[in-house]
Amino acid sequence: MPVTPVALAHAEDLADFVAASPSSYHAATEIARRLEDSGFTRLNEEDAWPAQPGGRFVVVRDGATIAWVVPTDASPTTPVHVFGAHTDSPGFKLKPQPTTGTRGWLQAAVEVYGGPLLNSWLDRELRLAGRLALTGGRVVLADTGALLRLPQLAIHLDRTANSGLALDKQVETQPVWGLGDPSEADVLGELAASAGVDAADIRGYDVVMADTARGAVFGKDDAFFASGRLDDLASVHAGVVALAAHKGEAGAPIAVLAAFDHEELGSNSRSGAAGPFLEDILGRISDGLGADASERRRAFASSWCLSSDVGHSVHPNYVGKHDPVVQPVLGSGPILKLNANQRYATDALGAAAWHAWCERAGVPTQEFVSNNGVPCGSTIGPITATRLGIRTVDVGIPILSMHSARELAGVSDLHDLARTAEAFFRS
Repeated sequence: MPVTPVALAHAEDLADFVAASPSSYHAATEIARRLEDSGFTRLNEEDAWPAQPGGRFVVVRDGATIAWVVPTDASPTTPVHVFGAHTDSPGFKLKPQPTTGTRGWLQAAVEVYGGPLLNSWLDRELRLAGRLALTGGRVVLADTGALLRLPQLAIHLDRTANSGLALDKQVETQPVWGLGDPSEADVLGELAASAGVDAADIRGYDVVMADTARGAVFGKDDAFFASGRLDDLASVHAGVVALAAHKGEAGAPIAVLAAFDHEELGSNSRSGAAGPFLEDILGRISDGLGADASERRRAFASSWCLSSDVGHSVHPNYVGKHDPVVQPVLGSGPILKLNANQRYATDALGAAAWHAWCERAGVPTQEFVSNNGVPCGSTIGPITATRLGIRTVDVGIPILSMHSARELAGVSDLHDLARTAEAFFRS
């Protein structure tokens, strides 16, 4: 069935969002920019905050962003509905002393970040992007555009390549970015130039590699959407769209979008889900409503968190890797993720609530569970549930090529996730 024009427009907007978000720091800034354009007020954690009822606010901490809408009739015991996602993706991060090279080539020294599919990064035009910390405490974002490439060895020089390619993470994943003598070049200079600053002022940096290809709709009936960083910018974008459209009507919960960094590394950072960011923000919201400790606990007891991250669609070439019965597929709706060992936080009550939100949004849904012989990963869901005690449901969209430099999703699923998030915020 052809996807709707609204779903196609959503996918095109997601392509814009990903293009503007090559790093977690860019993503955090783009979230805040879009929400400010929708009437949200940007707050600084160092400042005193205004009264909460009826407010629409956004805060950025490093590569993470939290935004919220407080209904006009909010009280100290009003529950919160948190839509959680993450801004980082598997790939490569720039090392210290990054300018290297040999035999007339300029290369960049990079370190593997998370668990990427290494071979998917070969033979692509890549960019460096992230934040630069300068003298005087100033921080700027940098994005070189297309600058680097990881060229694969020709098959004439490796006749076994099609039998099983295995890359040495230290030797064979260092991209080229120019020709010349490394002692006379500086890849940090390229970053500085892109940010309009002097390379001599750089005192620190958090910089990753990202694919430069724009997201694209394709396939029969425009069913597919391919892009870098769908894990997990697809969820982040759905949350931004849903929160921007949310009016905070009387009777609604406090709607919160929490886009964390460092999920691919385990979330253990000041801007990760295991850190204090969300708890800090929810505490300040509660303080603004005049809640005491007892009222805050009452509010949390009736609150919900949707932990939204991508999951596996059944792969037509590797059906045996999936559960033999539960086999979600692209284009059939967002997924409810379940795991007996609590790698996902969904329980029976959470499953029932998820189905209710999908029904309210008019969205189909599917279930996901792993093959017993192929254990699943985890998400921010169990971390958030453990840290805050808020009942949490793990959901997302099904994709193929997870952790590839370019992943594959269903166009209709992307829009349906945003529609369900809107229903979740309103309920």
